[in-house]
Amino acid sequence: MGRRNRELPLGHRKVAVSTRIRLARDFADYPFPNRLMKDAHAEEQAYEIIRLVSARLSLIDNFKEYVMRDTSEETAAYLKEKSLISRDLLAHRRIAAAFVSKDESVSVMVNEEDHIREQYFVNGFAVERAYERICGIDDAISECLGFAYDKQLGYLTACPTNLGTGLRASVMLFLPALSHKGILEEIAPDLRAKGLAVRGVSGEGSRGDGELFQISNEFTLGVSEESILDTVIDEVSDLVEFELSERKRYKRQGGVRLQDQIMRSYGILSNSCLLGESEFFSRLADVKLGVALEYLKSKENYGEDATEMLMEELENLRVEMRPANINRLNGALLGAEEQDAFRASFTAKKLHTLFK
Repeated sequence: MGRRNRELPLGHRKVAVSTRIRLARDFADYPFPNRLMKDAHAEEQAYEIIRLVSARLSLIDNFKEYVMRDTSEETAAYLKEKSLISRDLLAHRRIAAAFVSKDESVSVMVNEEDHIREQYFVNGFAVERAYERICGIDDAISECLGFAYDKQLGYLTACPTNLGTGLRASVMLFLPALSHKGILEEIAPDLRAKGLAVRGVSGEGSRGDGELFQISNEFTLGVSEESILDTVIDEVSDLVEFELSERKRYKRQGGVRLQDQIMRSYGILSNSCLLGESEFFSRLADVKLGVALEYLKSKENYGEDATEMLMEELENLRVEMRPANINRLNGALLGAEEQDAFRASFTAKKLHTLFK
């Protein structure tokens, strides 16, 4: 499918945090992973799949291989916090593996719920670019083994919700205005009627921690890949414009009280000795809103890109301050209170480098 070079809403980087495209695939000549897990003698088949996928990926890029049965709990937690692996992959540790590109933009999970779960992540709102990248990987993997495919149903998968295209297109949005005013909850049924799901930052069943929400297609059967991409792009574009419009109203109506809330959160993040994860998410969302509403300014002169740069830096900070990421930055395991102290110190230093 060719690029359509469609225009994105002005200011979309202040709302759209990241894009993910995921493809679910299974090989025709092997039992589904759930069957492999139940058969004590099926590990040979599982690791044959891993070897074949590894060989194909090595021709594309330099992927780091994680054989899950040999991967430490701490490394697995780090990968999960970065969304590079899933809870289902960890449930299949005995037969599973993950391949992660050097820049962590590509993750290929093997023997998760399906034989293959291919993911591509990119900052901002870039659905078509992400789709084209993951299709190249999908084509390369399909050359080593034939995918399970039916002329009527499309790609055959372990879960019926992935039948058809096996495609999930997801955009992570920062929606403080729509969420605070209850608008997002009101329009969620309309989005569902158009085949879209609204989920929290950690996927199905999660909350919108830090005012972050995933918008993705809910159906993969009976619709084309192009139709899925068009729907996600069009509806997310509308949401971005809606959020930007509501932020202006939110700022006007919130007045000095909203500014005070934002600056208090900035003050707490800049001066705390202990900072729990839940409070950190909440306060950081306030600071990001402060950047979007121009209450907080960049220390450096980045011109028109200053707001986008700050939003990206703060999103990176959100991920870095998760527990397993903190342990990795520290170089050793920390207890809960030690992590809170590390989070407080690291965050304060980071904010002091970013803001006036």
